[in-house]
Parts: sequence; C-alpha cells; structure tokens
Amino acid sequence: MFQNLSNQQKGSLMAFIAVMFITPDSLLIRLSSIETWGMLFYRGAIPFVVVLIGLLFFYKKNFLKALISIGVPGIFYILSFAACNITFLISIQNTNVANTLVMIALAPMLSAILGAIFLKESTDKKTWLAIIVTFTACVYIFHDSLKLGNFYGDLLGFATAFGLACNATLARYAKNRDLVPSAVIGKLCVAIFAFFFVENFELLGNDLIYVPLMCVMCVAIPFVLVTIAPRFITGAEVNLFFLLETILGPIWVWMVIKEQPSPETILGGIVIIITIAIHSFLAIKKTQLKST
Repeated sequence: MFQNLSNQQKGSLMAFIAVMFITPDSLLIRLSSIETWGMLFYRGAIPFVVVLIGLLFFYKKNFLKALISIGVPGIFYILSFAACNITFLISIQNTNVANTLVMIALAPMLSAILGAIFLKESTDKKTWLAIIVTFTACVYIFHDSLKLGNFYGDLLGFATAFGLACNATLARYAKNRDLVPSAVIGKLCVAIFAFFFVENFELLGNDLIYVPLMCVMCVAIPFVLVTIAPRFITGAEVNLFFLLETILGPIWVWMVIKEQPSPETILGGIVIIITIAIHSFLAIKKTQLKST
C-alpha cells in the first residue's frame, strides 16, 4: 500500500507519524522521576543503540565508509545535534513545557537567518517580516518568564531552537553527504557526556516503563522518520508538521498533570505558530508553483 503513494503522500505521512510520536515526549519527561543526567544518559544511549542497529542493517559493509564520509560538516553536525539534545531536556525541567516548545518553534526562522548569513541564501521580505514578528513574541514570553523565574529554562529552549537551526543549515550546506551517521554519533556523545554526572543509573517503578518508552517511541522512531521524510517533501513542509508538537505537547501535559501555561505564553505562542504556519504555507506554495 505504501508503495502506491506519491512522494508527497509518503513524505507527509512519515512527517505526521513522526510528530505524533514526539508529542507525548514532554509529558513522559514530566512523569519520570529519574534525575536529569540519568534521563539524559538513557535518551542518548537507548536511541543510539536502536538506530545504530538499523543503520548497520541498512548499510551493512558500507557503514564505516558512510561514517567517514560525513567529513568536517558532519563533525559540526555531531556537536550541534548533541548540544540541542542536552539543552532541550534541561529546558523542559526548568520552565513550562509550553514555553520550551514555543521557543523551539522559532527554529525555522533562525534557520532562515543562518542560511542568509552563511549560505548566502536570499531571504525575501515575507521571511524577514515573519522573523520580526516571531522574535517580538519571543521577547514578550521572555519578559513574562523573567517575572516567574523561568528565564533560565526559556533561554535553553531558545538555545535548542538555535541548535536545530544550525543542524538544518549544516544539512543544507552538506546536502550531498549522508549526515544520518552524524546524528547517531551525536546521541552517543550525549550519553557519554551525561555518564560523568549520573548519580544513579537504576530505573525504579514507573520509570521502567516511561524511560524506555520515551527513548524508543518519542526519540528513536521519530528521528528515523524525520531523517527520511525530506527525501520526499521539502524541509518547509516537514517544519510545518512540527507545529503540531508545539500545540499538542502542552495539551497532553495539561490534561495529565494540569500544568497550565501563562496567558503570556499562550498569546505569544499563538502569534508564533500562526506566523510560521502562514510563512511555511506560502513557501510551500511558491515551491510547488516553481516545480509545475
């Protein structure tokens, strides 16, 4: 049945499934009682093992060749990928889930800025307008968090968005290279970094379910699907699906543990989501008109 789908349908389906798997991630982080570094270790180690097995099966004898071919861009990708994995988890644990996910929604706009600076990609007026609007909303949320004492978590959420933007820029710069092995090594780096700070590796009670479920369902599987989806649809279209996480992630958390975002976060988040959705829609429409 999957073979009968068009490329547009294949890519959209994979991106949608990936994001739906990701949306409970923040909730499972909240429900887990394991300390930060222990959780970070498992979020690096388990996806590393799962995806590495998949890559060994896919590449077979060519795995080492694929790993070596990542080159210098791949090394920078490893560092950026590992950094934003670390900042994401620490952000979630130091501010409201909604704040972290709203900050991450800024990644496409930050990517446009980095592309204009480092890749000399032309940035049209619509993109710059969207950047100004989203950053204004972001400053509004930061101001609210400063009063509530969530500034540190929000700042790390913004750092996560910047890391994701760096990843996208590096992927475009090295579009002729396969950077999937870089992301896998990035997960290994996360596990190694966290290892030195872990106080207790033991998983007790519900953590025996929450942590492995989170690492496989919310991290490993979406990572593979999101890596494959851009082969069938544009990056703008994939980013559009990720707005679902910004909307659904806080809803799951509110429904289960009643963590309610502030009115400022809701208002600022709505502005950011609508702006990025309109911008992404116009970019996709422009791309599709060029291809016809």
